[in-house]
Amino acid sequence: MEFLLQPWPWYTSGPLIALVMLLLVYFGKTFGMSSNLRTLCAIGGGGKYADFFNFDWKAYRWNLVVVLGAIIGGFIAVTFLSDGSNIALSPDTISDLTALGFDNVGATLLPQEIYSWDNVLSFKGISILVIAGFLVGFGTRYAGGCTSGHAITGLSNLQLPSLIAVIGFFIGGLIMTHFLLP
Repeated sequence: MEFLLQPWPWYTSGPLIALVMLLLVYFGKTFGMSSNLRTLCAIGGGGKYADFFNFDWKAYRWNLVVVLGAIIGGFIAVTFLSDGSNIALSPDTISDLTALGFDNVGATLLPQEIYSWDNVLSFKGISILVIAGFLVGFGTRYAGGCTSGHAITGLSNLQLPSLIAVIGFFIGGLIMTHFLLP
């Protein structure tokens, strides 16, 4: 049972993702988290305000199971399959984050210095959430999908736009990490 408390290695999780992709391709479905947000907006009446949300959302109900599965899977992983140990981070990352004012680096996935309710509900926290939400929404719409949709579904289907998008995601992440964040 102790093996369940460790992160699954690539040779276990990779084939499981491939199996899910095979099933999706077999049934003619595509995967992506942003499509779920589009479906939720359509359910909420977004089609009254933008044609993008004016579609038969009932045909995409199955995809909402992905959101439910992510929520339930995350809860199960944290509650029942975690041994409570710190996240394995490099010593350089720990010293960099400590220098930036983070305490207990690696103890949680969501550091309190950023994700405490006091920080989230402040003017700065709300501003960051609104601006980031706008940028993510714009970027997802502009790119024609999100990182999971392009990197998993798009690349599995050998789509050139997905390859270009994934390369762009990585370049953006590298620029953020090495130039903007420091």
